[in-house]
Amino acid sequence: MSSIAAIAKNTGTSTGEPLSRIGEASARRLAVSIHDVAPGFEGEVDRLMALAGSITGEHRLAMLVVPDHWRGGAIQTGSPFARQLRCWSDTGVEMILHGWSHRDDASHEGWKNRLRAKHMTAGEGEFLGLSRMEAHARLTRGRALLEDIIGKPVTAFIAPAWLYGDGAREALGECGFSIAEDHMRVWNPMTGERLAQGPVISWASRSRTRIASSLLFATVAPALLARQPLVRIALHPGDATVPSLMRSIEKTLQHFAQHREVVRYADL
Repeated sequence: MSSIAAIAKNTGTSTGEPLSRIGEASARRLAVSIHDVAPGFEGEVDRLMALAGSITGEHRLAMLVVPDHWRGGAIQTGSPFARQLRCWSDTGVEMILHGWSHRDDASHEGWKNRLRAKHMTAGEGEFLGLSRMEAHARLTRGRALLEDIIGKPVTAFIAPAWLYGDGAREALGECGFSIAEDHMRVWNPMTGERLAQGPVISWASRSRTRIASSLLFATVAPALLARQPLVRIALHPGDATVPSLMRSIEKTLQHFAQHREVVRYADL
């Protein structure tokens, strides 16, 4: 079964179903996020922010902040970038913790996790192989820094590359995060309640093959996900460097924003 066909099966649609039937949905919502928000990607984040904001409404999106991206230097309270984060937060942008470094240095146990770490991300699944204790420490440290910067509670966490190990899942509930998401769902880590289900639309810029597959999925997504109560669109800094991806992002955002209410994760 192809990946597109598998997603169609999981979301209750088929790629051959008439669009008129697929479009019959109620309470349809759209959540848009910018991942990997860090000082090293400031220019790319600005471009994605300008594009998404012009379509969905300025500042009606989430930013996934990495406190110390690839250990290149943690965001410092009072720095220009920290002040910009606070400004965005004050104007309505939802701030979500996105790991600590985004870098995966763990030794993975079990063939499934080793496969996921190798093929689902380029060494960036930071929370896939962490112990509960280490995950707890990074969650606590990252939230404290982000809350100090924006002056507001941080209640949502999304793991780098959407990959979670058992230790990370346990630590999320212990730390009191009320929202998390992976590739196929949004849930409350404290209660286990599923808040939404369905695949994230995202683009990949690491290779020509990944660019092509991203463009293909974005093309079929309007029909494939039309019945989903919530559609999630995730943007990454690398997207801003590939013109074809930016055109696809613009077209996809325009389609879903036209037919859905734009919401924040907290609204779930």
